Amino acid sequence: MSSSSSSTATADAATLCRNRILSSKLYFDVPPSKIPVIYSSNYDIAFLGIEKLHPFDSSKWGRVCQFLITDAVLERNSIIEPQEASKDDLLVVHSESYLSSLKSSINVAMIIEVPPVAVFPNCIVQKKLLYPFRKQVGGTILAAKLAKERGWAINVGGGFHHCSSDKGGGFCAYADISLCIHYAFVRLGISRVMIIDLDAHQGNGHEMDFSNDRRVYILDMYNPGIYPFDYAARRYIDQKVEVVSGTTTVEYLKKLDEALEVAGQRFNPELVIYNAGTDILNGDCLGRLKVKPDGVINRDEKVFKFARERNIPVVMLTSGGYMKSSARVIADSIANLSKNCLIDLTISK
Repeated sequence: MSSSSSSTATADAATLCRNRILSSKLYFDVPPSKIPVIYSSNYDIAFLGIEKLHPFDSSKWGRVCQFLITDAVLERNSIIEPQEASKDDLLVVHSESYLSSLKSSINVAMIIEVPPVAVFPNCIVQKKLLYPFRKQVGGTILAAKLAKERGWAINVGGGFHHCSSDKGGGFCAYADISLCIHYAFVRLGISRVMIIDLDAHQGNGHEMDFSNDRRVYILDMYNPGIYPFDYAARRYIDQKVEVVSGTTTVEYLKKLDEALEVAGQRFNPELVIYNAGTDILNGDCLGRLKVKPDGVINRDEKVFKFARERNIPVVMLTSGGYMKSSARVIADSIANLSKNCLIDLTISK
């Protein structure tokens, strides 16, 4: 193919991508009676008990919201329900071949690391597993619009940071972070985004997707001794902060303070995507760090202060977390953000 033909094909692909974003129904107007906390009961995964074969708590998202409602931190009818991401929405980042590969239950089983899923008809896998993921993708994409309008937004789900445009893995089937950013570029007129990925695992999916995109700055603070060991993706981390197994709360928060100071000096974003995995908690079998619950709450507060003090809209995603206690910690953290006036959970009339 000649260089001119290649350039034309690239331009055509960019135009198609832009048109898909502009015609998407994932961005919609939200009334003032709703607060920018996004969740759907369809997020939660119940698959004949098979979901329990993976250490991830697949009912975490619903339990977070239930804690917040029971504790009177927010009202049930103030939560925003997102739309499901359609195939056209997903094609903004994902290849046709990758989406087609998800029509194989064997492929899905490998991505979510639950082998028995391979024997189920794909129609059931789509309904019980991939549909909840697509709803969460819709929530992450919408969160950027709400953050731009209100200063912040929390998707009580999402953060599928191991998935890239053409490869899933680590319980991540769709690249919601990459999709969210591309939508923000087109629909919100944003040109500089910072990803602050504080899940215990390296965010190799978004790192590959934005490997040559200087509009995106990636701060990734992760345990190098655990999955995914993606050394190729590590080359594309703008600010790499490694926290080894056994890192304690004090050590962790000191490294975070230093990292945020450096990030603020190096890059001036118009949007922060905060991947707030709770697998840094002490006792998490996969994260292998030793951060106490109050350390997670303090961590989230530091990131929100970083963004709010600079008037940068911030999107929070709950990402990984493999203990039942994660839901309680996330709910307590959201309550703490409200208590410290970093988010406003009051309803406008």
